[in-house]
Amino acid sequence: MLRLDPRHTALVMIDLQNWIVGRPVAPHSGGDVIERSLRIGKALRKAGGTVILVRVAFSDGYGDVVKVPVDAPLILPEDKMPPEAVAFDARINPSKADVVITKRQWSAFHGTELDLQLRRRGIDTVIISGIATNFGVEATARDAFANNYAAIVAEDATSSMTAEMHRFSIDHVLPRVARIRSSAVIIDALKEAMKD
Repeated sequence: MLRLDPRHTALVMIDLQNWIVGRPVAPHSGGDVIERSLRIGKALRKAGGTVILVRVAFSDGYGDVVKVPVDAPLILPEDKMPPEAVAFDARINPSKADVVITKRQWSAFHGTELDLQLRRRGIDTVIISGIATNFGVEATARDAFANNYAAIVAEDATSSMTAEMHRFSIDHVLPRVARIRSSAVIIDALKEAMKD
């Protein structure tokens, strides 16, 4: 059974932006990931918790993009990202989030103020949702673990480029650094916490 103290819990929603949500993802559609993330966020807010949106963005000219040789480099539009691409999906209202974090790496912790914002709010548990499971979600969960946060990954509120990539992370990597639960189980735990 999952037990949560909402006052010390934050939902960290990873990269639910147009250029990422609009890609083909599996096993859960981008729309399903957003809807389930928003349901968790609504339940957590109602119970007194914190909602954090994370986006990836780069400066014009990409001076802040990692430039090391890799076999499968990130392909970006010439000179800069179009504003509509990096915008959050229309179903997400950034003004309703407690915090909005901009990252330039896979992890929402690396080079950002996420750790500071969590600690100042007394957060010790993070629920992670978003796209992609084996990139931004996994990197954030690994860093949450390294920074001594209890991480919960909402399995059906995450997705990746293929179902196989998602499953490998969910089945083999993330259980070493987090607890894996469905959005329904997480929401039920938040409702139970409100009864206490």
